[in-house]
Amino acid sequence: MEKTTTVQIVMPQHCNGYARPRLFGGQIMAWIDVIGAVAARRYTQKAVTTVCVDNLTFLKPAYLNDTVVQEAVVTWTGCTSLEVRVDSMVEKLDGSRELINRAYAVFVALDDEDRPAEVPVFVPETEEEKAEYEKAERRRQIRISR
Repeated sequence: MEKTTTVQIVMPQHCNGYARPRLFGGQIMAWIDVIGAVAARRYTQKAVTTVCVDNLTFLKPAYLNDTVVQEAVVTWTGCTSLEVRVDSMVEKLDGSRELINRAYAVFVALDDEDRPAEVPVFVPETEEEKAEYEKAERRRQIRISR
């Protein structure tokens, strides 16, 4: 799995006004959209547009001055679309990381006229990739049934 990684420091403009300022959920969602799109663009070598964020789970908060590391990987492809998993973690000063958020975003690749374009087939190789691919197939079926 080729990973795309970004790092952010939670700054005052990213936080709410609580006594111990927490990262806004909408801010982390924006970061997820950007890193997900970068991973999708690198994989397809095309422009992409976000279709949906299929699953977004806030597990723990991030606070002012925390370092947030995000990793994005492609988990599934269709004909013109692909799913990207984005894990967001708080990295402590000792380098250890704690998962605070996981999201699955779906993108569509675009040609030069902004029409859906074919994407390279994703072939899962490792056990982790195979498990993610199967879960992605189930999420896709749920999306279709809606």
